[in-house]
Amino acid sequence: MDKQLSYLIELQKLDLNIDKINVKKKELPEKIVEMDEEFRTCSTSLDESKNKFEELNKRHSEKEDKLRRGIDTLKKTKERLLEVKTNKEYQAILKEIETIENKNSENEDEIISALEELDHVRIELKTKEKDFDVYRSQYEKEKKKIEGEIRQLDIDLSEYMQISNELTRKIRKELLKKYETIKGKRNGRAVVFVWKEVCGGCHMNIPPQLYIELQRSTDLLYCPNCNRIIYWFNQDKTDG
Repeated sequence: MDKQLSYLIELQKLDLNIDKINVKKKELPEKIVEMDEEFRTCSTSLDESKNKFEELNKRHSEKEDKLRRGIDTLKKTKERLLEVKTNKEYQAILKEIETIENKNSENEDEIISALEELDHVRIELKTKEKDFDVYRSQYEKEKKKIEGEIRQLDIDLSEYMQISNELTRKIRKELLKKYETIKGKRNGRAVVFVWKEVCGGCHMNIPPQLYIELQRSTDLLYCPNCNRIIYWFNQDKTDG
């Protein structure tokens, strides 16, 4: 095989690897952004549940304070019964006591209802906090893993670029220009192998005579269908 063709084949492999790395370098940070957004959403949801619990707890405390004040008022109002001098005053205070007792009863019902809701929300919150702790652990682990992958991609890219630069210096300028032109027109693939008369780029058959020539010649040959640089590659040896 011609040395220049060998360099082109190696350069093509490097360029494909570089392209894959660049795709991942774009996709992985986007994945982190999506993960961060999802984490913020879950965190916000948990905060809302905590705020709801705190608000219910506050309302429950306020109702208990209100009931304590009502009981206090009831006690003082009953004490006033001992001071009344007329039946009219007595009846008025009894009416007042009845009103206070009704309000206290309503407050007690509201407190029971608030306690039931508070217990329900407390259970939900504990479950949510537990699930969030598991999720946060997985999120942090996955994010750390992806960040490690990105760092490794930077290292790999730097190494591939260095090898690519060294390789391009060995390739003739006019040949390198031809390679870059084809690569730009053919979705990044300028050099492809041919096996059993089928081009590995366009997957179309090449003429039998060209296939024979491809196996014997050291000249650079091109696919008549897609115009890529082609070389013969025995896949049977690779598979076996």
